[in-house]
Amino acid sequence: MSAIFVILEENGGHISRISWEALAAGTALAEQTSLPLHAVVIGSSTEALAAEAAAKQVAAVIRIEHALLNAYTPDGWTSALHQFLTANPATYVIFPHTYQVRDYAPALAARMNQVLIGDVTGIAAGPVFTRQLLQGRLNGSYKHASDGPCFVSVQAGAFRADALAVGSASVTTFAPTIEPSQIRTKPGAPFRASAQTVDLSSAPLIVSVGRGIKEADNLPLVQDLAAALGAELAASRPICDNGWLPMERQVGSSGQTVAPKLYLAVGISGAIQHLVGMKASQCIVAINKDPDAPIFEVADYGIVGDLFEVVPALTEAIKSAK
Repeated sequence: MSAIFVILEENGGHISRISWEALAAGTALAEQTSLPLHAVVIGSSTEALAAEAAAKQVAAVIRIEHALLNAYTPDGWTSALHQFLTANPATYVIFPHTYQVRDYAPALAARMNQVLIGDVTGIAAGPVFTRQLLQGRLNGSYKHASDGPCFVSVQAGAFRADALAVGSASVTTFAPTIEPSQIRTKPGAPFRASAQTVDLSSAPLIVSVGRGIKEADNLPLVQDLAAALGAELAASRPICDNGWLPMERQVGSSGQTVAPKLYLAVGISGAIQHLVGMKASQCIVAINKDPDAPIFEVADYGIVGDLFEVVPALTEAIKSAK
């Protein structure tokens, strides 16, 4: 019987957050298609990762194990998954949309005479996969039409990992045949981003400020609001470009992608580059004096007004309610 396989990645010795989001996408697809959902971990010693995955509601967890998979290489991952998918028919193969996946998944899909539908943001009935084009200006809809497996990678923040149900799945091992001569690259040290004082992607509450704040001296206005809510402070690109807040607090296509429970946008017009980074938020509240600001198109609640009047009143109301 065919199945859905979700390929999970490791980060710091644990399953990465975006991998859990890919599993959430696989769960949604399984509910729609009634196909069994399986999680896959790859490496040379994946017992701990498999145990993490087995604690989620999946039909089974598969450990793809080989000594040459100790460190990531595109040749190793492509060969191992090609052998696995040849032996285990798949209808859908779901990946997190990471740099690593972008490195090997297109080659894997091509080896199996398929294409990769990359950076998917939604799965509709059909199933039909949605991905953004031209930095989010357009949405494209794709439906798999061939006989082979459908390869899909999902955008960070598009699916909610906290919706995953707990479970207790069985774990099996698949041992591919890989020769040292097949690995044409020598693994280097893993890429490490510069240290950040805040990970906005994991923040449940975010207050984000845009150019409507006018000048850096006015930032305490929104800082007080964030403090009252117990939220992280974020910003649109102009604020960070001006040096008013550090770049690590930027949300958008050239910053962080976030999906908090609450995203409060203060003085942000809603350029498409910013919307790409936050429109997966559970609840979006926008404060802007321009009733035609694009931010209101994605907002769940909108306040048309002067932020210099609205924000202090909102801050005081929150403090009074505590």
